[in-house]
Amino acid sequence: MAFGGTVAASVETIRKAIEPVVQAAGADLEELQIQQAGRREIVRVVVDRDGGIDLNLVSDISREISVILDNEPFNSEFAGTFVLEVTSPGVDRPLTQLKHWRRSHDRLIDVELTDGSQFTGRITSTTDDVIVFTVTQGKTQEERTVAFADIKRGKVQVEFNRVTTEDEGDVADGH
Repeated sequence: MAFGGTVAASVETIRKAIEPVVQAAGADLEELQIQQAGRREIVRVVVDRDGGIDLNLVSDISREISVILDNEPFNSEFAGTFVLEVTSPGVDRPLTQLKHWRRSHDRLIDVELTDGSQFTGRITSTTDDVIVFTVTQGKTQEERTVAFADIKRGKVQVEFNRVTTEDEGDVADGH
């Protein structure tokens, strides 16, 4: 691919073309990659939004991006030899931006602070510069407030058997 001669320039050209479509759908363009796979190129687009993203929205965004990439100037560069993948970030994405933390509300997070200390807590609230966690130690719970600037990294823990208050209502209703 040769928009401006480099893959980086190509990514930026495509980003400028598709970002308005993603934003019009109420989502954010989290990541855009172009990878060579044999004779084809894989265009990987990662989208997300507050409240999560569902399959219908991913499908709608994918169709709109496909129309863009199937037309000039992109169709002559790809010549029909690209695979478009539009997806959500997944739970294994590291939490690097404040919006990632906000979108992980009520999830259990492994947190590493800039001072090297670590803890696991459930996000209960976020503001522009602070994240509040509920940290469970044995049978006790405590609230822990951490400045976003003090967080080095975070990763969502996958929980398979967590019962939420919504789930408890379903059980009581017989569902």
